[in-house]
Amino acid sequence: MLTIGELAAYAGVTVRAVRHYHAKGLLPEPQRDHSGYRRYDAGAVVELIRIRALAEAGVPLARVRELLQAGEEEFASAVADIDGRLDTEIRERQRHRARIARLASGDSLVLPPEVVGFLDRLRALGIDERIVQAERDGWIPLVARSPERVREWISRRREQIADQEFVDFYLDLGAAFGWSDNDPRLVELADRVAAYVTRLAEERGEGYIGDPGGIEPALAELMDAFVFDTVPSARQLIELLKQRGWAGWTTLQRVNPPPTAPHPPRPETHPSSNAAPTAPP
Repeated sequence: MLTIGELAAYAGVTVRAVRHYHAKGLLPEPQRDHSGYRRYDAGAVVELIRIRALAEAGVPLARVRELLQAGEEEFASAVADIDGRLDTEIRERQRHRARIARLASGDSLVLPPEVVGFLDRLRALGIDERIVQAERDGWIPLVARSPERVREWISRRREQIADQEFVDFYLDLGAAFGWSDNDPRLVELADRVAAYVTRLAEERGEGYIGDPGGIEPALAELMDAFVFDTVPSARQLIELLKQRGWAGWTTLQRVNPPPTAPHPPRPETHPSSNAAPTAPP
């Protein structure tokens, strides 16, 4: 006869596990001897090893008793059922791991590969990371709202950043983080952007410039907010563009510019000037 410690050692489990199996009703508790100790026979060792084997195989303890008492066919059927459940659980955990991996990779958590690739291209072009983040935050609700339009929209954005003049605007906007709202370089940038957009509208039609591509006005406004919150100078640039006949950011539209006083002459600057001019406008 064996003590509980000896039983546990033979079966390769802890004394605590033996007591747990007693509490669950999986392993019958023997009568105590005259000294008050439980004594176990060889049958208890075999039964405990079977319990341990089932538990280590992933069988829920709630089903261990059922399997211990099952016949051969019933046992095989029950094991097949448990295996199927484990397979489903494994697949679910693998999906969780994949999502965790995507979370660790940042942009790809909620964005499709083509958008992630576009953001990586902006970084490779030297675009300020804050602007890239504004782009990313704008894409997130856009993708969630209309995933079927992503390829169409991303194709146009790729076409835009293939134009060095367009890239220069983004580079200057990154430099504009340190500019005040009345910095003359914002005026110069607005002039260049307005001239560029007007030329595109003349060459390709205003539909190419102003077509929202199915973006709802409320969604476009939300996307604009991401940009304005991240790139404060963009808001002032939009106001300057409106004076030059173009309104909006996510969706540009031609407007009649309000009458404004002519700008005083500006000092000469480099086409993508990041240096402060020598005199105010």
